[in-house]
Amino acid sequence: MTARIIDGKEVASKVHEEVAAGVAEFKSKYDKVPGLTVVLVGDDPASHSYVKGKERACERVGIATETIRKDASISQEELVEIIQGLNNDPAVSGILVQLPLPKHLDEDAVIHAIDPMKDVDGLHPENAGLLMLGQPRFAPATPLGVQRMLVEQNVDMNGAQVVIVGRSKLVGMPLTALLLQKGVGANSTVTVCHTGTKDMAAETRRADVLIAAAGFPGAVTPDMVKPGAVVIDVGVSRVEDSTRKRGYRLTGDVEFEGASEVASAITPVPGGVGPMTISMLLVNVLQAANIAASN
Repeated sequence: MTARIIDGKEVASKVHEEVAAGVAEFKSKYDKVPGLTVVLVGDDPASHSYVKGKERACERVGIATETIRKDASISQEELVEIIQGLNNDPAVSGILVQLPLPKHLDEDAVIHAIDPMKDVDGLHPENAGLLMLGQPRFAPATPLGVQRMLVEQNVDMNGAQVVIVGRSKLVGMPLTALLLQKGVGANSTVTVCHTGTKDMAAETRRADVLIAAAGFPGAVTPDMVKPGAVVIDVGVSRVEDSTRKRGYRLTGDVEFEGASEVASAITPVPGGVGPMTISMLLVNVLQAANIAASN
């Protein structure tokens, strides 16, 4: 069996078209455009790369975007003050603080400082709580992107056995909440594996849909995949590769070559979940703008 490759770029392009149409409608109705402000602290190369991708995507769909860049030495008080200013700025529909933050900053306190109505990352306790209650306002973009990919691939999630490897607050936990809910692309039976799971391979081999979000290469090997399963690889890691011009290559959590011989469909890295994360962030920004404009 050779798995069908799930093209995240193709699905993301479709979402971009939908958002662009929504932005045009918003502008026609309110004579302004939604705005996203990103707060970027420090000089982490991966974070800078992600933010550039977000800026390009916003420009593509007509969302106004600004990036506030601050040195890694910024104090907690100064960062919170910046966020409070954005909370009070009516031109800002969505606020995104790029994670991770330098270790001296309290990440949770920074997230709590964001107005939950502008929290397009879906990490504020109010939004996380609404998601758990089955009343989502903003869910984190990566889980939304995974769900949208599954819907676009016509994967029957109703009653499907889903196994998620990883319980992070950015992916594993919110994705569990999304897939448990009743509705399109959900109503699944979800198992979450983590560092305390005693026999992870036994769990993953039961999965109709296996989602790897552990955060390190090789977390899921081909023998852990049920024949015919759909495999979604959320992980992105840099691995040294002297044959590449940059000196490294990107790889996911799944051993792609072997797993693609077992699965029925699989996402590549790069080009799978990554583009969907940015596209679903745009969906959240447009939604935030519409909520604010209608109140």
